[in-house]
Amino acid sequence: MVLLALIAAFMVFVDGTIVTIALPELATQLDASRRELEWSVNAYTLSFAATMLAAGAVTDVLGAKRTFVAGLLVFGTSSAICTAAGSMVALDLARLAQGAGAALLLPSALVLATASAPDERARHRLIGAWTAAGGVGMAAGPLLGGVLVATAGWRAVFAVNVVIAVPAVAWSLRSMPAVPRRDRRFDTAGMIAATALIGGLVFACIEAPARGWSSPTVLAAMVLALAGLAGFVRAERTVRTPLLPPGVYTDRRFTASTGQGALFNFTFYGLLFAMSLLLQQGRGLDPLRSGLLFLPLTGLISLGSLCAAPLAQRLGRRGVLYLGQAGLTGALLAVAWASTAAGLWPLVAALLPAGFFAGMLVPTMTAQSIAAVPPDLHGAAAAAFNTSRQLGAALGVATFGPLLGSRHDLTGGFVTCVSVGAAATAVALLLTILARPATVPAPVGSGR
Repeated sequence: MVLLALIAAFMVFVDGTIVTIALPELATQLDASRRELEWSVNAYTLSFAATMLAAGAVTDVLGAKRTFVAGLLVFGTSSAICTAAGSMVALDLARLAQGAGAALLLPSALVLATASAPDERARHRLIGAWTAAGGVGMAAGPLLGGVLVATAGWRAVFAVNVVIAVPAVAWSLRSMPAVPRRDRRFDTAGMIAATALIGGLVFACIEAPARGWSSPTVLAAMVLALAGLAGFVRAERTVRTPLLPPGVYTDRRFTASTGQGALFNFTFYGLLFAMSLLLQQGRGLDPLRSGLLFLPLTGLISLGSLCAAPLAQRLGRRGVLYLGQAGLTGALLAVAWASTAAGLWPLVAALLPAGFFAGMLVPTMTAQSIAAVPPDLHGAAAAAFNTSRQLGAALGVATFGPLLGSRHDLTGGFVTCVSVGAAATAVALLLTILARPATVPAPVGSGR
């Protein structure tokens, strides 16, 4: 059961990054514009973010096993459609469905991963393994994508999900035990309102740079988001079993973690998008060599993820956040400077510490968000935290795309993008400073 949950976390996060290396080939093979390339990434993150809170409630009400299997089926089927897509419109629609499948998988996988934990310490270890699997998937995406695009073309990037999903469904149905469900009802009104709120907001932020904030399409999306916000507030005040229980968002550590998660994904996914185009369109590298040049960043993310838990035992989670956010801010400024050099080795050297500090942050933020709520709210907390991360990812790509500029000045645009990412990481550090516990913190050895 734990292994399946780890595989699901890997698959969900690898799909958020693997497509970035295929962007130049999509531009050539499907005649995609820069805006259409942004949508090939953001269609996934938009539906992922918009349906995440509802997916957390579905996990709690229907049970983790049913939700997990449903997520695998949706994810695998939509991946097969992506593989066969003949146009960017077909690809983007399939990516929307893929994001919804990922949203079903993520909170249910976390519940499955922690269901067998006998105590709090074991639960934190399993959360660390689950987040590390997601971090490895996120990190492996560009390199795996480079290999697949170079050897089999861009369609292989999506076909690999089908190869994983089919045996995973069979394994789940045959051997996965049921996890007890929570005794609660669906907050249908809250689910619809939350989907409208998040979907409208993300869509508006994606389209505004190209269309303008006064565009009728963008204004309609903002109206939808505002209506969703009003409906969500009303629903959560009146329903007996709210989609987002008060116990989830009343802890300052949790609210800070959600903000930090959004800022981290804003920077990370925006960086991947910009760097892929810089290397392939700006520097003229092929997908395989570009994927290999992501390795200093992504490989060190895996190492940083593995080091996060031992460091938290010695420094406490807040100490790891301080170190990781301050270090990542400085490393991103070094990446911006190194990208202007004629050779590639300064960029490679600067990506190493950026990857390590980024890797420290993901499991630490996740563990902090989960530790802030009781176990019966883990599904809702995981959904809320990952919703904020997907919001950040969509906004990062939407922001970095226009900032990157034309193909004739990708280096200058890249410097601007990475500098904005460094500023966002500095804001995350400020959130850590401001979110000091109101009570005396637990001993350092507790990792809290």
